[in-house]
Amino acid sequence: MSFYGIAGLFISSYLWCTISWNVGSGYDRFDIKDGIVCIFRWGFPGKNRRVFLRFLIKDIQSVRIEVKEGIYARRVLYMDIRGQGAIPLTRTDENFTPREMEQKAAELAYFLRVPIEVF
Repeated sequence: MSFYGIAGLFISSYLWCTISWNVGSGYDRFDIKDGIVCIFRWGFPGKNRRVFLRFLIKDIQSVRIEVKEGIYARRVLYMDIRGQGAIPLTRTDENFTPREMEQKAAELAYFLRVPIEVF
């Protein structure tokens, strides 16, 4: 029992630190005028705490929706970048309905003038 108690303390301290450090939060900025997309996220404290990605709008290939149905349904919105792969735009804990996710993807794809892919 003491093993599970100690393991629970470590897991809870990790979760409380993640919440207090606001890991994963940030913003996405799409600047049509300059043709630049900036994605900023906070990470764990250390040398790479700030994650800042910057690329051109013309390098965006598509907006992708990944849908996994079942007991733990998951819908994630990605942006495919030429040479960098897929970058997630929605948080994993946000559980949107299929209609909301489709609407977000359609608005972003229309704004960026790129196609939508569904996986």
